[in-house]
Amino acid sequence: MSEREGARLARPVVNPRSIRSLAALLGIEPPVPTDVPRAGAEPGQTAERAVTGVSLDSRTLLPGDLYAALPGAHAHGAEFAAVVAAAGAAAILTDPTGRERAQASGLPTLIVDDPRSRVGQVAAWVYGRPADHLLLVGVTGTNGKTTVSYLVEAGLRAAGHVTGLVGTVETRVAGQVVPSERTTPEAPDVQALLALMVERGCTAAAMEVSSHALALGRVDGISYDVAVFTNLTQDHLDFHPTFEEYYRAKASLFTSGRSRLGVVNVDDEYGRRLVRDSQVPVTTFSSAGAPADWRAQDIELRADGSSFRVVGPAGERAPARVQIPGGFNVSNAMAAIVALHAAGVPLHAAVAGVGSLAGVPGRMERIDAGQSFLALVDYAHTPDAVDTLLAAVRMLVPGRVLLVLGCGGDRDPYKRPLMGAAAVRGADFAFLTSDNPRSEDPLAILAAMVAGAESTVASAAAPAAQPWLVEPDRRAAIDAAIAAAGPGDVVVVAGKGHERGQETAGVVRDFDDRVELRAAIEQLVVAS
Repeated sequence: MSEREGARLARPVVNPRSIRSLAALLGIEPPVPTDVPRAGAEPGQTAERAVTGVSLDSRTLLPGDLYAALPGAHAHGAEFAAVVAAAGAAAILTDPTGRERAQASGLPTLIVDDPRSRVGQVAAWVYGRPADHLLLVGVTGTNGKTTVSYLVEAGLRAAGHVTGLVGTVETRVAGQVVPSERTTPEAPDVQALLALMVERGCTAAAMEVSSHALALGRVDGISYDVAVFTNLTQDHLDFHPTFEEYYRAKASLFTSGRSRLGVVNVDDEYGRRLVRDSQVPVTTFSSAGAPADWRAQDIELRADGSSFRVVGPAGERAPARVQIPGGFNVSNAMAAIVALHAAGVPLHAAVAGVGSLAGVPGRMERIDAGQSFLALVDYAHTPDAVDTLLAAVRMLVPGRVLLVLGCGGDRDPYKRPLMGAAAVRGADFAFLTSDNPRSEDPLAILAAMVAGAESTVASAAAPAAQPWLVEPDRRAAIDAAIAAAGPGDVVVVAGKGHERGQETAGVVRDFDDRVELRAAIEQLVVAS
């Protein structure tokens, strides 16, 4: 029976691991035994020194967990040693700077120079190396990870697999669905998820793999059967010092030990570079006519999706479709089909599975409430994604393209002028608004977007009127876009996609672009 959002995933049951064996795995001497009672133990009962889980978070730690006390930006995890001891932790893994506080808790303490780099390996060992028991497809790239992962999972199901999914929108384990907190969870949570999939009978899974995850070791201990590269454009330069380091993080998925086969989009310039840099065998694909092993031909774009023909290196040919509109989703569908084929799924099953997926939450998601224009919600939140999105939707309607767009606070500030530029370059009219301002001043974020818009307009032929409106209130911006739309137009609300909240000054309020867009359309339809 399917369990819907709001549920929490259980921990898998694992065979207890001794701390002595853990020390041997780490290549260090075992800690001196201590006598700390486990939470819930009878008075005077000696703690059983066995590890049954791994946690980085003192708030979610369970009895029997190894607590990985890592140095952080604001605090060291060892500061919470007494808390995890009281909660029943079995031991602490930390670095030399956390030694004293960890040992003061009375728990066995294992010291390594860089515990973050060892957590993935340790968690994989504790949870029985679950990746070895699943057919795993990992998807990386700036744009398209979520859609490709959903399409891959649909293809795996069509091939008869019991499936799992890990990604930005949600996590699925054999029918249970829960919202995701981040694109790729921390290493202990990833391994626990994979172990739970194995426990519940999953045979295959699709997983988004972010650059953060690769740089921070969240997917250490996993070797993907197939790794997929979609594209690389500007994003996350608040985390990666340079674009080159951003590329290197993505490329690290295509190294021996992290994957066995690669599937790469050679329509993207960094994809072509990755073909040269990859340490694993690579299969290439193109939907734009580039020389590639697999190609999409005879593409027909429609508002309800696209049809095309898949052509393979050995003469394979198959008619295909994707129900999500936009030319870039033909590329996403090709990525999924080729990855599935590389994973051993027959081409007919891969094509059928990809074509069966009705949609992906917040990705070119249509909102239809009886209006005379097309209305879409999309997650596009990078300059290139906005450019690509607007070019795609322009081909779907005869009328104007109206865009609602903002930029997130406490994230890459360098892309804000570029986002404003992309908005006015690709839309007939843009409503510049707030996304998730977080701790920043919404007006300051908008000022950076306006600067990019002004620069773009100044360098082009001057329009008859300013082609944008600044409206900090996102709901009001959506209402204004709907009020301006006419028959044959398209309204695109971009940036937040599936998200259900808006964070401002530390407060998160309910806000779903899909709900707000539908409400605005319904009000317009009733009024007319």
